[in-house]
Amino acid sequence: MSEIGILYRLYPSEGSDIEELGKKLQQEAGAASTEVEEIGFGIKVIKALFKYNDEKTNSSDIESKIRAVKGVEQIEVIEESLI
Repeated sequence: MSEIGILYRLYPSEGSDIEELGKKLQQEAGAASTEVEEIGFGIKVIKALFKYNDEKTNSSDIESKIRAVKGVEQIEVIEESLI
């Protein structure tokens, strides 16, 4: 039984309120933390940290929860490791 941390870069769909999207990710998908990051030319993304127990769930389950949140266009894994 190990605790895993996975950091995602999430791209919002056009017209989405990025601050509100960060809150929805915490409430609806269970993100441990979210942070808005500007990656250039006014483009903003959300960096979201998720923690999970590898006996009970996996990264595919987390990504399914993220995709269910309205306003998420694209998901990119930045880092995944044991905590």
